[in-house]
Amino acid sequence: MRTRRAFLATASCLPLALAAAPVAAQDADVQAERVIVVTAQRRAEAQVDVPISITALDAGMLETANANELSGIQSMVPALRFDRQSQFVQPTIRGVGTSITTSGGGSNVGIYVDGFYSPNPAEADFDLLRVRSVQVLKGPQGTLFGRNTTGGAILVETADPSVDPAMEFRASLASFEAIRAQGYVTTGLTDTLALDLEVNYATGKAYQRNIASGARDRRYRNWQVRTGLKLDLGDVTAKLRYQHVETDDPRPLLYNIFVDDVLGVGAPSFAPPSTYTTDPDFYAPGPDRSFITTNNDIVQLTLEADLGFAELASFTQYRDQDVDASLDLDKTALTIFQYGLPVFNRTFTQEFLLTSRPGPALQYTAGLFYLFNSDRYKTYADNAVPLGFGRVRLGGSDAPTRSTAAFVDLTYEVTPSLFVTGGLRYAHDTITQAFYNVGEEAFDVADVKSDRFTPRLVVRYKPSDTTSLYASYARGYKAAILDVGGSCQNPPDFVCNDVSPETIDAFEIGFKTESALLSFEAAAFYYDYRNLQVSLFTDGRAEIINAAKAEIYGAEAALALRLGGGFSITAGGAYVHGRYTDFPGAPVYMPCADFGPDVAASCAAGGVSYLNVPVDLKNVDMQRTPEFTGNLGARWEVGLAGGELALSGNFYYTSSFFFGPSGTQFQGGDYETLALRAQWDDPESRFFLAVFGDNVTDSRYVNQVQYNNFGFGATWSQPRTWGVEIGYRY
Repeated sequence: MRTRRAFLATASCLPLALAAAPVAAQDADVQAERVIVVTAQRRAEAQVDVPISITALDAGMLETANANELSGIQSMVPALRFDRQSQFVQPTIRGVGTSITTSGGGSNVGIYVDGFYSPNPAEADFDLLRVRSVQVLKGPQGTLFGRNTTGGAILVETADPSVDPAMEFRASLASFEAIRAQGYVTTGLTDTLALDLEVNYATGKAYQRNIASGARDRRYRNWQVRTGLKLDLGDVTAKLRYQHVETDDPRPLLYNIFVDDVLGVGAPSFAPPSTYTTDPDFYAPGPDRSFITTNNDIVQLTLEADLGFAELASFTQYRDQDVDASLDLDKTALTIFQYGLPVFNRTFTQEFLLTSRPGPALQYTAGLFYLFNSDRYKTYADNAVPLGFGRVRLGGSDAPTRSTAAFVDLTYEVTPSLFVTGGLRYAHDTITQAFYNVGEEAFDVADVKSDRFTPRLVVRYKPSDTTSLYASYARGYKAAILDVGGSCQNPPDFVCNDVSPETIDAFEIGFKTESALLSFEAAAFYYDYRNLQVSLFTDGRAEIINAAKAEIYGAEAALALRLGGGFSITAGGAYVHGRYTDFPGAPVYMPCADFGPDVAASCAAGGVSYLNVPVDLKNVDMQRTPEFTGNLGARWEVGLAGGELALSGNFYYTSSFFFGPSGTQFQGGDYETLALRAQWDDPESRFFLAVFGDNVTDSRYVNQVQYNNFGFGATWSQPRTWGVEIGYRY
């Protein structure tokens, strides 16, 4: 009941806001036409004309929610979640996501920054630098965005270098000694060549205290630099970007023990209570202080040419991203198993896009795409590190992946009110020269090849220039996996599981309207989801299989109201009914003691307390799929002391869900958060001063559950925080 009441309280703001619209429409401030432009079809179009469910966030909306990292957009995008598996970040949209972490595993949500695909799940959350907009596309985007976009795509667009000199500096100080500083400058080197440079630094203390010392003794330090050159010759432009990122952030690994209503306290059965904690504000340090560090270099080249009849773009990218991590698998202060997991990721992508010019009845996007990705895992036992003996190599794996694709998407104006869209993508995926390690010794694995067609069909009716109705069908797939990190290494057969691609058939109907006063869109959807790729961990052996079928349906709506007098409201809500209709061999954890004294004794000898048992399930909740999510944001701008004062806030609510892959274990409760911000800008909009608060409701909720045979760990939300920020622009 609490879940329903909170959701209805959020949704009830929508009719109240609509009731205020006729009065607000009289305000002269809202008479100018406003058009939201998006690039969801790889070309600039009005959002009302794009037959895809889209949440488009501009820089002001991100500031309102205090969203400094990509994962912060979750509070403004219904039906979107960002979840962690230690150093890996895994987005889920409308229930479509994954919990797999393995070489070549990938995500179900494609992340693109300035048109460049970012496939590395260890880098799926990042600081937002000089962002102009973030667009979240719901549903399969397997035609235009291709590889592994069964859930959708997230498009981040940043500012280009400019020949017009400009600069901005901002710095903030917040709870737990959190300091963030960001500087940006751009200028012209010549009339046609521009340069920009941005530096971002963040540091602070984790809020958790060490159970041994009672002190907040873990600090994070993250910094990055990004620079670019842009040459603009009129019909031809070239942009070269380089970015370097270094992070040292242990916060995702500061576990306490997860408490489950059925399983009880998820600590090893032989761990004394003094060696672990269930308090969200404390953590138990392992034998070697757990860490996650990254060292990344990214180079990107964008070429664009106006051909007259169309525009041609080329996107060339190389990413060198190294992540080192050490995880405490038992989540206690005991020296049981400290697990080292560095990952060395190398990615090269090349994409060509040909897009039509606005005007003709036939609009199109066509392209070619190539990807090479290698994410080599190494595994270590790190228990001996505190004793000075260093890491002991256990194994590792690599599954070098190549994907080549060709695609075309056509929209034809049948009449001024009727449009038909058809799209098709052909992709050829290969995994070659894959191997796994036992110790340092490498063992080769047979190649995997697959070919896929992903179609898209849309009918759109436009009764007026500002309104659209559409019905769409789209197919998406998540590429095949070579299980080099699991079944390949399992005795006695040492045979790799054939993990086929996931497939999803998605049907959607939608409505959109936009005016100077109101932007509104709503959609209902149905997904047929098959061959889900699932991780199992039974008898100490890991493997990935195609296990589940699922059915997902629901509805969502979002609006933005510009009420005049500097007052605006944004709101959204989603209902998602996601169920595994058939899940043979679902991974379910059970205490060793439930299997009798002999099994319990065997578990104790092996240092484990739980067994992962395959169970056949039907009609159970999907992982990471809350039934209700919603948000409500407001902003009021008013003159003060010759300048402008902006008061803003964003409220977010989610119902409960399950972290476990089976959809039946490790429940996360429903919760709500509130972000507030007050900012004053001087009369020339050069200087600003702001105060802000995050999680003002002080909601304490689990944001990660780590599960294995040793024990169950959890990390929790940061408590209420406050901060101040100053900035200067030129």
